[in-house]
Amino acid sequence: MATTKPFVSSTFNYETLEEKLDIKGKGESLYIGMPKETSFNENRIALTPEAAGVLIANGHQVMMESNAGKGSNYSDNDFSEVGTKIVYDKKEIFNCNIIVKSAPVSEEDCELLKPNTTIISPIHMAIMKKNILEKMMEKKVTAISFENLKDDSGHNPIVRSMSEIAGSAVMLIAGQYLSNANNGKGVLVGGISGIPPTKVIIIGAGIVGEYAARTALAMGASVKVFDNSIYRLKRLQNNIGVRIWTSVLEPKILSKQLKTCDVAIGALSGATGRTPVVVSEEMVSHMRAGTVIVDVSIDHGGCFETSEVTSHENPVFKKYDVIHYCVPNIPSGFARTASQAISNVLMGLLLETGEDGGIDNIVWHKMNIRSGIYLFKGSLTNFYLSERFDLKYTDLNLLIATRS
Repeated sequence: MATTKPFVSSTFNYETLEEKLDIKGKGESLYIGMPKETSFNENRIALTPEAAGVLIANGHQVMMESNAGKGSNYSDNDFSEVGTKIVYDKKEIFNCNIIVKSAPVSEEDCELLKPNTTIISPIHMAIMKKNILEKMMEKKVTAISFENLKDDSGHNPIVRSMSEIAGSAVMLIAGQYLSNANNGKGVLVGGISGIPPTKVIIIGAGIVGEYAARTALAMGASVKVFDNSIYRLKRLQNNIGVRIWTSVLEPKILSKQLKTCDVAIGALSGATGRTPVVVSEEMVSHMRAGTVIVDVSIDHGGCFETSEVTSHENPVFKKYDVIHYCVPNIPSGFARTASQAISNVLMGLLLETGEDGGIDNIVWHKMNIRSGIYLFKGSLTNFYLSERFDLKYTDLNLLIATRS
């Protein structure tokens, strides 16, 4: 069979087609609700009056349950003055399409959640319950967690801010319990000229450990830091800019240092589950009477074997005459600063969400938001939670790629 050659006319024009770009959707007005937190030790609020005012000025609606800001010393009037609607029935708050919380989703919240709601809150992996997750899946909820939410630089801004607060606060807390006013041994953190400085041991060279070390050094204390990651120890040295005593977590060295210290801070973090216990009861029993232990890791079980959860009302207990401060959620004790830090992140996220035309669009356009999503329209997109509770895992990127 003869093949015919293609014929190209000299009058034929080749024209480039217009490039088709992914155009962002039109802006959407968000309806944001803030319930009053009833969780143990939770004083923070997810949006400050200033942030609520900015969102309202940009065409969004903000509704808050009465007295939700009380723990952070924000009155209902502070919020109503910027245009926030104050309601007295929690059910009304859950009519909003976006709920922002400073505490994890509770069973009470699950009952009130409407289908297809978006909820932004902490998740607290260690205490998450399967039935809460299943109820949220049934209601096709989209859920974003504070802990895993990343910014454009790939960092976790809320976790970092909370860690900075906790790290800076621990030395102030330790100072309180070293003083006579709280039946401590009457030692001033840092000491003065002619008197040897107080000895501070920090276990963990992450953000909490770094900020605890900064504060202790600023107070004039002698600081020794333990961590099993050489990278984290080097980073801490570089960030602080001062040569400080560091060591890997070797039990004999740690035990020897704990015997003579005035303050011991537990600042280790568990990667996904419980924090490893690195200080045994025997080590604590050999510590000097009146020494103060501040176990920041208590949120994930604690790294001292003698640690037991305490509250802001009754923050300390003694064991072997060693003072233990084991309050979970230390940033909540500095609720106004913590609320401002959370609010700074969420305000930007919500403004972008509105500009992009809703949560579906911002997830499509901003890759870093995806890391914070553990439920997307009822599908579980967090692999760790799916393994832990034996629930079906769905890849978020595939869900987004198949959007119509």
